Amino acid sequence: MLDIQKIRNNPEEVKKALQKRLYEVDFTELLTWDQQRRSLISKAEEKKAQKNKVSAQVPMLKKQGKDVSDLFTEMKAISDSIKVMDDELRAVEEKINNFLAALPNIPAEDVVAGGKENNKAIRTYGKKPEFSFEPKNHVDLVNSLGLIDYERGVKIGGNGFWVYTGDGALLEWALLNYFIGEHIKDGYQFILPPHILTYKDGFTAGQFPKFAEDVFKVETGEVNERMQFILPTAETALINYHREEIINEEDLPKKYFAYTPCYRKEAGSYRAEERGMIRGHQFNKVEMFQYTLPEKSEEALEELVNKAERLVQGLGLHHQVSKLAAQDCSASMGKTFDIEVWIPSMNDYKEVSSCSNAYDYQARRGNIRFRRKDSKKTEFAHTLNGSGLATSRLLPAIVEQFQQEDGSVIIPEVLRKWVGKGRLYPKTK
Repeated sequence: MLDIQKIRNNPEEVKKALQKRLYEVDFTELLTWDQQRRSLISKAEEKKAQKNKVSAQVPMLKKQGKDVSDLFTEMKAISDSIKVMDDELRAVEEKINNFLAALPNIPAEDVVAGGKENNKAIRTYGKKPEFSFEPKNHVDLVNSLGLIDYERGVKIGGNGFWVYTGDGALLEWALLNYFIGEHIKDGYQFILPPHILTYKDGFTAGQFPKFAEDVFKVETGEVNERMQFILPTAETALINYHREEIINEEDLPKKYFAYTPCYRKEAGSYRAEERGMIRGHQFNKVEMFQYTLPEKSEEALEELVNKAERLVQGLGLHHQVSKLAAQDCSASMGKTFDIEVWIPSMNDYKEVSSCSNAYDYQARRGNIRFRRKDSKKTEFAHTLNGSGLATSRLLPAIVEQFQQEDGSVIIPEVLRKWVGKGRLYPKTK
């Protein structure tokens, strides 16, 4: 959520910043409501002071044996007036909060304007694999190797689901073990959060109210504060871990990671080339998360990007790191870097990690603050997240980049202790 004081002081500056997202906004109504709110607060305080003054006269006049019925009448009139103003204040504050809740985050100054066409690859690792034979796509490879059962996945869950089988399940679990081990070595605390979350969780993350229909809801009915949903990413849980808390400065940064499946509707987003595991309703992901001091958040973002990239490098996969343009950053994030692996059959790079800095946007929504040493004042923390990593595009990248002419696939060395072998061979029928 944006700071209304920043909008109040520099509305044109904020408007211009949001235009980098190709997002147009008019603050006229908001600023009018803000003036009404401050006026109502001032008038209500005057009335409350007046009521206290009259109330203080009652016992003194009673002691003198004087009639105080007129004072009680005056106090009731003041109370009624205060109630009307309080009701008006609640109504105008609801309008302000709803307006602010719908606004996306302001992009960082060094984030370029526009959509994904303005994303920029800032570095690459390794070379695109070259084959002396006709390479297969990942769908054919995982079928021939017996790693994934698409048909039974659809039978059980419907379109957008699959089943890991045999070596495929071992390979998937090996990836997760590899990620978890590396994060523990780096001093991150392991969290296993609930998979069913509340509306307030989605609001704090910045996914609600705008994207409330994009999640799988647990119960039917209207979207409201009683709503529960299945988490689309562990970030939604981790941002709420310290919601409504004040953290001591010396306890920052807080570094967490979580493993969860992720559940997403992905409605209307499928393209013909995104078959197989490239896009689905359920996939596994290890998520990194940090709570930091404001002056340390850029450093923390660099750490997350380097950690995610190091995991992909450990697998030996050709990939690139891209800095996203403003519109391609999610609504809650001010800056984002994607780590994207090369999928030869698609002749394209696909995201396996997105590392982002929300700055104080999520912390304002969740009232997550910290107190500096020797200070009574509190400030909003900065929050950051990064996939470390999502698996559903890594497995296609592994089988495609490391396929051999005989149809076998070489397993990355870091995974072999969990899979129990160094190469996968086609299953004989």
